[in-house]
Amino acid sequence: MEFAARITGTGSAFPLKRVCNDNLAQKIGKLGVQTDDRWIQERTGIRERRMSATENASEHNSSLGAVAAQKALVMADKNPEDIDQIIYATCTPDTLIPSTACWLQQKIGAKNAWAVDINAACSGFIYGITMAEQFVRGGQTKTTLVVGAEVLSPFLNWHDRTSCILFGDGAGAAVIERVPAKSKRRILSSYLSSNGYLSQLFHIPAGGSNLEVTPTRYAQNLHKMHMSGKEIFKVAVRALTECALRTLEKKRMKTVDLDWFVPHQANLRIIEAVANRLAFPMEKVLINLDRYGNTSAATIPTALDEAIRDGRIKKGHTVLMDAFGAGLTYGAVLMRW
Repeated sequence: MEFAARITGTGSAFPLKRVCNDNLAQKIGKLGVQTDDRWIQERTGIRERRMSATENASEHNSSLGAVAAQKALVMADKNPEDIDQIIYATCTPDTLIPSTACWLQQKIGAKNAWAVDINAACSGFIYGITMAEQFVRGGQTKTTLVVGAEVLSPFLNWHDRTSCILFGDGAGAAVIERVPAKSKRRILSSYLSSNGYLSQLFHIPAGGSNLEVTPTRYAQNLHKMHMSGKEIFKVAVRALTECALRTLEKKRMKTVDLDWFVPHQANLRIIEAVANRLAFPMEKVLINLDRYGNTSAATIPTALDEAIRDGRIKKGHTVLMDAFGAGLTYGAVLMRW
């Protein structure tokens, strides 16, 4: 038997708290770090982001993921019991044990699913979609729920102006279903890659089994994000461009064949540079980082969901999703909605 996989529903969720650039500048200004709204917007394109109140259980990672998942299920006309598999992409899990996927399974009542976390950082949703497609095409699953969700705010280094201004919290989800192999509306192709030799460009040194968080390491902010922004910028532009072209080449397609491009929402300058290299018009690039910042694994599914719900993405439109993340990881997925 031959099958294909199609995204049939999407959903998204964000914390209630909006943090505009001026609010952020005031917060880090008290720590001796100077910035302002103009500086942030000119370098990133971000105006505000959402941040979870982590003392509020409804804004935990899996709670945001559950809201996004339920919206995706409604769009797909599915019940939680219909889910065979949950793939949860996150680098900021609720707990190290158990997986956030299992917390989500409990919260939405997906009692017939098996659940697993994956960590590809900002590329996580793309990795998850590609993995789900393989299970569906192989006949092992009929309905998979893929969630990309992050609560990044507890891991921000507020003393590092170049990184703490970038990130926000949020969740996005997609339902992947089995369809006949020759269906026009389906996932068309994908491409994944990684480069562990560049792992030091973006990492959290302490908190894993290699380096316990001690009082000394806590004071040194070793449990927070450490990012080499300039180096990542260069790598990201090259990687996103390559992933897009390789994914299109698999179907002998070109950028002119696309209706929409959904890049990872890391930085507007990166997005513009990639669009320029691809000779793709910015008016067909989906962007939500101005309102939500970089939500890592959640950026692509939330931007996708927003455009589907407001009618920009219509039935039959061809959409290319493209991401890079810590690892470093890269990937793209081409689909017809």
